[in-house]
Amino acid sequence: MTRGRDGGAGAPPTKHRALLAAIVTLIVAISAAIYAGASADDGSRDHALQAGGRLPRGDAAPASTGAWVGAWATAPAAAEPGTETTGLAGRSVRNVVHTSVGGTGARITLSNLYGQSPLTVTHASIALAAGPDTAAAIADTMRRLTFGGSARVIIPAGGQVMSDTARLAIPYGANVLVTTYSPIPSGPVTYHPQARQTSYLADGDRTADVTAVAYTTPTPYWRYLTALDVLSHEADGTVVAFGDSITDGARSQSDANHRWTDVLAARLHEAAGDGRDTPRYSVVNEGISGNRLLTSRPGRPADNPSGLSRFQRDVLERTNVKAVVVVLGVNDVLNSPELADRDAILTGLRTLVDRAHARGLRVVGATITPFGGYGGYTEARETMRQEVNEEIRSGRVFDTVVDFDKALRDPYDPRRMRSDYDSGDHLHPGDKGYARMGAVIDLAALKGAAPVKA
Repeated sequence: MTRGRDGGAGAPPTKHRALLAAIVTLIVAISAAIYAGASADDGSRDHALQAGGRLPRGDAAPASTGAWVGAWATAPAAAEPGTETTGLAGRSVRNVVHTSVGGTGARITLSNLYGQSPLTVTHASIALAAGPDTAAAIADTMRRLTFGGSARVIIPAGGQVMSDTARLAIPYGANVLVTTYSPIPSGPVTYHPQARQTSYLADGDRTADVTAVAYTTPTPYWRYLTALDVLSHEADGTVVAFGDSITDGARSQSDANHRWTDVLAARLHEAAGDGRDTPRYSVVNEGISGNRLLTSRPGRPADNPSGLSRFQRDVLERTNVKAVVVVLGVNDVLNSPELADRDAILTGLRTLVDRAHARGLRVVGATITPFGGYGGYTEARETMRQEVNEEIRSGRVFDTVVDFDKALRDPYDPRRMRSDYDSGDHLHPGDKGYARMGAVIDLAALKGAAPVKA
């Protein structure tokens, strides 16, 4: 891995860089204005809207010792098609998520980012799954979730809310069931379409069910749920993986947790258990398939918002974040030729780094992986990819570099991914490729604060 970030030879001329920085700033400002109200609300004001029954004794607990860290997270990516009118009124949504760290207490975040009307949740619950491929819960782990002491919460359109702390021992590597029920039509459902994890739906309020009998509809999506935090003695910070489909885990085996982020989490957990001098961090995955650094898709708020516009919400606002791994740029090269010139991509990446440094975060950046043989491949795009990678490797963009290009490319044809790492589409790695990515990250490179400016 390459270290260091400064100016020097190879950087674009000062006037050119200033112009590009101004353009990027304008992009960020426009994107932020579109959904500023949606991302600015951290849920703290939602408590005034809550009403409902009382929590059974013992389900909720005040904060204890340890550190709050992210055990799992996902980026709200779009409004779910077909839910524009009624949402999922009258159905229980049982999200299944996999933890990157253990803890003694838990809290969740629910999002109505893409909703056009308030989302009323009358019951929510959390439990440990009874097995790897089931909606059934371990009975004595079922807990009702509350929001400001109430079982009922109303999340305004564009808003989000964090639950109270539930007293529940959650181990590393567990599948956790988070279930919500809304009886009232709410409009578009906020969802993450490429979960690579099977969740479940049931008719009626089945939030407290410990059996899987009512959960007859499997689904490949995560809905409403965007974060699971735990109060942990195993970790003292969170590392955020920020990227596109290659971070999202596209074409990895479903329900197997074979994304490169899962491999990284396993390595950090093992290192901490062995007492090695490595960061004691959890890992959360904020990848969105098809994501671009510079441009968003249409919508208010935008479906699949650009990396620049969502960085505040999906990285800076995550719980106890200490470091970020940025894996973006391939979709800008492939799909946005009007913006994807070498200097605009690099200016966009540097903008992310500057914003992370302003919060004291360390930034590890990845080279763009090869896509020779993919449908969008051209020699001009390959040249652009190589130019961006050359500058990333120089150390003038990120604090540290992980060379995913070098790790995955075919040594006999560097334009292509090595065949045993390729999922078959020549763009996304398969499980072996993702394992390789997770293995080449230097754990020590994640440690430490942002460099101090001279």
